[in-house]
Amino acid sequence: MKTIYIKNFFKHLNVVNKHRFQVFILCCKVGIPIRGLVHDLSKYSPTEFFEGVKYFSGIKSPISNCKKDMGYSKAWLHHKGRNKHHYEYWYDYDAPINIPIMPFKYFLEMICDNLAAGIVYQGKNWTKEYQLTYWNRVKDRAKLPDCMKKLLTKIYTDLSKYGINKVLNKKYLKDNYSKYTKIKL
Repeated sequence: MKTIYIKNFFKHLNVVNKHRFQVFILCCKVGIPIRGLVHDLSKYSPTEFFEGVKYFSGIKSPISNCKKDMGYSKAWLHHKGRNKHHYEYWYDYDAPINIPIMPFKYFLEMICDNLAAGIVYQGKNWTKEYQLTYWNRVKDRAKLPDCMKKLLTKIYTDLSKYGINKVLNKKYLKDNYSKYTKIKL
């Protein structure tokens, strides 16, 4: 048991580091390198890290594995409450506007995060179509304003057609964010 735990410790650490590095690369592409540097630092906290070690599989997120086992994930509750690039961070069921539009810089980081997760977890099997396929499976459950759901669908559709280099640039993302949210940047 201890050998598995030690192996999982280093495997999980490796995945977290790979993911953060991939996010940093993508954040640099969209002009927010500082967001890329500070991305997901909470994953090193004991609450998130040790749950990740315990439920590490190498195939999908340990959070999903924990939710299957426990019915919830302390790591996820901790993570989404500290990281503004998750749309769940912004959801407030008691507020007058309970699903606000995410600020642009966190929206950019969210896209980079989602792409990096697919790239890291899918490895050699990742394709430019992956994110659109994934998004189409989860978008109906996403607590996002309709304009942002349409925006993400547009971005992931274009990504599947044209690839990362054409879509992940600040002008393209800024223009589409302004068009769909009606927020002038």
